[in-house]
Amino acid sequence: MKEEWSRTALLLGEEAVERLAQARVAVFGVGGVGSFCCEALARAGIGFLALFDPDTVAPSNLNRQLIALHSTVGQPKTTVMKNRIADINPDAQVEAYPIFYDAQNADQFPLNRYDYVIDAIDSVSSKLVLIERAWAAGVPILSCMGTGNKCDPTRLRIDPIERTSVCPLARVMRYELKRRGIRGIRVLWSDEPPLSPAPSHETVPGRRQIPGSLSFVPSAAGLILAGEVICDLAGIER
Repeated sequence: MKEEWSRTALLLGEEAVERLAQARVAVFGVGGVGSFCCEALARAGIGFLALFDPDTVAPSNLNRQLIALHSTVGQPKTTVMKNRIADINPDAQVEAYPIFYDAQNADQFPLNRYDYVIDAIDSVSSKLVLIERAWAAGVPILSCMGTGNKCDPTRLRIDPIERTSVCPLARVMRYELKRRGIRGIRVLWSDEPPLSPAPSHETVPGRRQIPGSLSFVPSAAGLILAGEVICDLAGIER
């Protein structure tokens, strides 16, 4: 075994490390949550990662996104993350898709190629398409609810979507998934009531108000998502 994975093997065992090396994970959204999730997956030795995100790094990302540096502003987020993963684990296979995943192109990306799907997308419509496709394909999916306008990372938790409350995004997703007959989807959410951000002059298509964000909440969410997926793939019961 390579020295890079020796500390992981002390806790998970060498067989689990090998399972991680054979695992194929798709991460949709490589922003504040997704970038830290990808980092942890790479450092756990996941052997194949597919990264989906249409955006480039912006100055407003610097406060919370792992890939956001002054040197990477303007670069595609998937490219920056792919290069970073290559520097962590040169043996990993990484596919970068700088696309906006939606109903129009979902058929081009069959989810049965993957052992696990992580949803860190902002768009409700895209989240629904992704969850529907994963559900139909029988592929495990873990979906992240809202981390904006939150201040307490200790209130992040993973539950079936039906057990969520408080989170505005989770409320919409509960309703829409119930309409589609999809139940039991596991999500990461916060039981902290969202704060009201100050007015912003920044505009994002489809949003009335830009959410505020902090360095330590989306990052914690990404690490929690990765931890859940890593332990599931490694066959570790907690």
